[in-house]
Amino acid sequence: MSSLNFKHLRYFLQVADTGSIARASEQLHISPQTISEQLQQLEDQLGGGLFNRQGRRLALTDKGRMAQGYAREIFALGTELQASARNKAQAQQRIEFRVGVADAVPKSVAYRLLAPVLRMGEHVHLVCREWRLDRLLAQLALHELDLVIADAPLPRSAGVRAQSHPVGDEPVSFYAAPSLLADRARSFPDCLDGAPMLMPGEDAVMGHQLRAWFDTHGVHPRVVAELDDTALTHEFGRHGEGYFVAPSAMAAELASRLGVLCVGEADGVREQYHAIAVARRVQHPCVAVLTRAGAAGNGRKRRPSAPG
Repeated sequence: MSSLNFKHLRYFLQVADTGSIARASEQLHISPQTISEQLQQLEDQLGGGLFNRQGRRLALTDKGRMAQGYAREIFALGTELQASARNKAQAQQRIEFRVGVADAVPKSVAYRLLAPVLRMGEHVHLVCREWRLDRLLAQLALHELDLVIADAPLPRSAGVRAQSHPVGDEPVSFYAAPSLLADRARSFPDCLDGAPMLMPGEDAVMGHQLRAWFDTHGVHPRVVAELDDTALTHEFGRHGEGYFVAPSAMAAELASRLGVLCVGEADGVREQYHAIAVARRVQHPCVAVLTRAGAAGNGRKRRPSAPG
């Protein structure tokens, strides 16, 4: 049996709906003779008549009613296919990228890391959520987020099947409000000994690095607060509640925005940033762009200088 001709089915449905070859020919703008010939070919292919004449009207036979049901399903599926294809094309034109930013990551750093994604074009719609890392990882596991930017790689205890990609690595410095510096005439890093200190939260990798750095340099600041959120840390810092650390590259920005001064760099201490994403068969295009940009940036930072 040869394949069905969908044109035959279209003509058949039109005749079945109107009950007349003449009316079907008017609506389809095809001659009645052509429609009659097409119907005859369809009946021959299906092995039986599809219509009985009842007066001036064509009525469906049992086989005709069966064919009508199948034909309507066929064309309904065709319409559904077209709609799905259009929706898919529209979805591909607009890509939603859902990112979680751990509250320990400075906003300016998060912007620098995400900027390459925004330059992909108008079809990218970026959605950012800021929260604690453990909450963000839970959302990542449920596929409610495409990526998490954190100040540490994926913890082994997280219970999330994901991968960490290093996307940033930079030195940090100590900052303080002028009112704090006026009371401490000692040079850096001795000025930190006994000084009020705003520390990162107990789970932050930076906190462990700083404590090791204090021991190495023989200084013992007085921890007055442990803060996870960098915006809150900056707010405490600008009011002179304590010294705090931030990326060295932010010195000019923090001086302008908060009025704080850079006291000195914590040599050997580096803030590291990671993009954490669930491994998928088809990787989100924005994840690929962000991780490639981060890898390229790290490569430029670590490239040895030419001998002079």
